[in-house]
This record gives sequence, structure tokens and C-alpha cells, in this order.
Amino acid sequence: MIERIRRLVMGSNEPMAEEPDSISVGDAAACALLVDAASIDGDFDLAERNTIAALLANKFELNTGEVEALIEEALARVSKSVDHYGFARQVKEAYDHDARVDLIEMLWQVAYADGVVDDFEANLMRRLAGLLHVSDRESGDARKRVVERLDN
Repeated sequence: MIERIRRLVMGSNEPMAEEPDSISVGDAAACALLVDAASIDGDFDLAERNTIAALLANKFELNTGEVEALIEEALARVSKSVDHYGFARQVKEAYDHDARVDLIEMLWQVAYADGVVDDFEANLMRRLAGLLHVSDRESGDARKRVVERLDN
């Protein structure tokens, strides 16, 4: 499983022998966007990492080792990337509209993980919503749901 995650995140097209298909190219790109959102302000802190780990474990039903491997590979891929378009394109091709709205909500959770949404994170969220063809209203509603959960 770890090798499959590594190949998907790093963009390898080589076929895998008898590996489960639990992580798709779109899912690996979604993870990269989550990591990118966490590190866009120059500080990928423990709260953001733990939020991403919890989101990935829940969404993809991965164990702790698999989650950590996915995060590390996403960090490597994000560090080599020059923009968000490639990741967003992969997600847009793989996810239906509702799944993209769910991803925007996950991204807002990451943005709020450290308690502060700075200008870099807010700007990234606007750009990603546009790239993922999620309306401003839908992104705003996702943000409100995250804030409501944090207030409870």
C-alpha cells in the first residue's frame, strides 16, 4: 500500500501488481492540496498536520503509517510544484461536484487548524474554489460549517 501511495503522489504511471485501489490519482492530488493549504503560510505546524492526518484516515480508511507516508509524499510533491493547477485538474477530473465541495470543506478545516486563517490561506481558498469549479457561495457555506463545528 505504501508503494502504491508513493507512486500515485509522485505521479508514476507504472502498473502496480495486485495492490488495492483505495487511493486514486485524484485522492493523491487532494492530499497534496491539503498539504499545500497547510504550508502556504510558511508554517506547517503540528495542528495542521494532525488535522490532515485525521481527515485522510477518515476519508480513505488508512492506518497511521499509511497516512504519514501519504503526507510525506504529498509534502515532497508540493515542494516540487510551481502551482496548484495540476493538483486541482487531477481532482476535478476524478471527483464529482459534491466531492469537490467536500474537499473545499476539508481545506477550510486545514486552514482553521491553527486557529487563524491568514491572507495567504484565504487567497489560496478562493483560487482553489475557482480551479475546482466550486462557487464562492458553496465555499462560503463550507467555511461556515467548519466554523460552526469549531464553535461547538
